[in-house]
Amino acid sequence: MSVCVLGSINLDIVLRVAEPPRPGETISAHGMSQYPGGKGANQAVAAARLGAPTTLIGAVGTDEAGTWMLDHLKEAGVDVGGVTRLADTPTGQAYIWVSDAGENAIVVVGGANQTLTAAAAGATPPARVYITQLETPAEAIAAVFASPQAAEAIKILNAAPALPAGKALLPLMDILIVNQTELATYAGAGPIDDWSQATIAAARALITRPGQSVVVTLGAEGVGVVTADEAFAVAGRPMPVVDTTGAGDCFCGALAARLGEGASLREAAVFANAAAGLSVGRAGAATSMPLRAEVEAILAG
Repeated sequence: MSVCVLGSINLDIVLRVAEPPRPGETISAHGMSQYPGGKGANQAVAAARLGAPTTLIGAVGTDEAGTWMLDHLKEAGVDVGGVTRLADTPTGQAYIWVSDAGENAIVVVGGANQTLTAAAAGATPPARVYITQLETPAEAIAAVFASPQAAEAIKILNAAPALPAGKALLPLMDILIVNQTELATYAGAGPIDDWSQATIAAARALITRPGQSVVVTLGAEGVGVVTADEAFAVAGRPMPVVDTTGAGDCFCGALAARLGEGASLREAAVFANAAAGLSVGRAGAATSMPLRAEVEAILAG
């Protein structure tokens, strides 16, 4: 396999609202939809749709939601042979408010995602790139990164959502992917809104050993990449925004796909930036992931 993803698999329930509710407020939604989601599933679908042979390690229930999710993953070309089905645990779910401006707020119920064990994760198949997130237990992530088959592979941690357990995993990864909020949390920095020397310094503070890189997604501004020796930015592409849900996952999956093909980190970041830009113009998370030809057309101008 080119890409192996360890991560969450969720059924996404999306409510379209004028703007997310404030504390104590009751509002009406003007639409409700059901989509395949979960950070692991989203990233696996992104990589697979972009042409990378991709396997997903995760867990779902034996409920209807689990069956529905596996069907969608298979349809997208993801190898789900590493997904466990559990009779007594529900499939993970996410409840997402999407505003008319395309911004979102999300509440996740982990369900089966929280049952992944270090033993199951350590039995991952060989791959060129391993990518994980923090919607599954940290011990399972550590087991993947420490497994013999991952010794020569590129190990990516998308440290989202920002959790205390994420900091202990930093020495194990080769590439860390965070957004502005996550970067500020892990670095103990003030608000980070753009690409600046302060952003570079905060990212560099998370590097724990030689050879590591930190990739900071900056929303519409694009993405920045920081190593111990250099820093560069890839400008965002102006795109119509329908729904930003899953855009970060699209970036992660696309980056993994290109790195699995032998691309440099700079080349992969440019490619993934374009893919994420396309994804925000579509509704849903996994369903918004673009095809390889679409991304190459954007890059070709």
